[in-house]
Amino acid sequence: MNAGTVKRIGELTGGGDAPGLNAVIRAVVKTAANHGLECIGLEDSFDGLIEPDRSRPLTPRDVTGILRLGGTILGTTNRGNPFAYPISTSGGTVDYSSRCIEMFHQLKLDALVVIGGDGTLAIAHEFSKRGIPVVGVPKTIDNDICETVNTFGFDTAVSFATDAIDRLHTTAEAHHRIMIVEVMGRYAGWIALHSGLAGGADVILIPEIPFDIEQVAGHLIARERWGARFSIVVVAEGAARVGGARSVMKEAELGTVERLGGIGAIVAADLEKLTAKETRYVVLGHLQRGGSPTAFDRVLATRFGHKAVELLMEANFGQMVALKSPYIVAVPLETVVGRTRNVPPDSDLLSTARSVGIHLGSDPN
Repeated sequence: MNAGTVKRIGELTGGGDAPGLNAVIRAVVKTAANHGLECIGLEDSFDGLIEPDRSRPLTPRDVTGILRLGGTILGTTNRGNPFAYPISTSGGTVDYSSRCIEMFHQLKLDALVVIGGDGTLAIAHEFSKRGIPVVGVPKTIDNDICETVNTFGFDTAVSFATDAIDRLHTTAEAHHRIMIVEVMGRYAGWIALHSGLAGGADVILIPEIPFDIEQVAGHLIARERWGARFSIVVVAEGAARVGGARSVMKEAELGTVERLGGIGAIVAADLEKLTAKETRYVVLGHLQRGGSPTAFDRVLATRFGHKAVELLMEANFGQMVALKSPYIVAVPLETVVGRTRNVPPDSDLLSTARSVGIHLGSDPN
């Protein structure tokens, strides 16, 4: 397919929701309309290419007013992998990828904009290898997608977590308690690290640095001795002890990944025993994924949507849009899928945290 031959675009949102999805949808539709292209919205991720009557035209009028809204007007699912679609009655999976390709052509689509996280982008890459013109848009509050400085949704999640930490400071100080704040992030510590730094946490525990609970307790006891009568501990859901396993709420099942969580309660119980200080914990959970996106996420999502349509018009397929500050660029999907962007050990965020007295779970080597 040559540049200028894309006339009808399909777009879908997949995986977990994140603030800014509607902003991308809006930007794709309005940019497409500005260039005389049609846009078709596919409902509930790739289900819109499996089941009939799960698609609808999107015009600028249809996306008016959605910029500020959380969620996604197209719906989403994290169980809709067409290459291994779970069938509850048989307990097995069915490969619906050929049907998706057939539906793609029946809908007379020329290309797809796939908005999602690592799992959704991996599916997009598989369709790209099968000849479907695709451009991916990275989405996750975890900020763990490679080749982009930021994903939209991350700034909103960090802002909410920071506000929660600010609020917990007041009650922790009033009651002279240790407060544990468990945040999302899966196997990456970006949310915990950013919100902990912004919220003035005393301890930040992230998946990249296994923690020693005795060292953490020692740090909090030392704070008490010099006069700090309360402490804030931010722990990422994927954090784990030195030599220990992550806390899992639900094991992975057919079509789903394991559900992390519970580490906040474990850390709280251990610290209360070791410090003899009243300790409470709060799990922010899905609150971090809901609500209106921040200005930063709205702008980033809009830039991503605009760039995605540009790439389709240039016939530059098999790409993902990415932020390489200050520019929005294209990177091959094959360099993104199957990898996780973790906090590197030489990150200036870690050295900054240590320099201002934040304990990261274990003493640096």
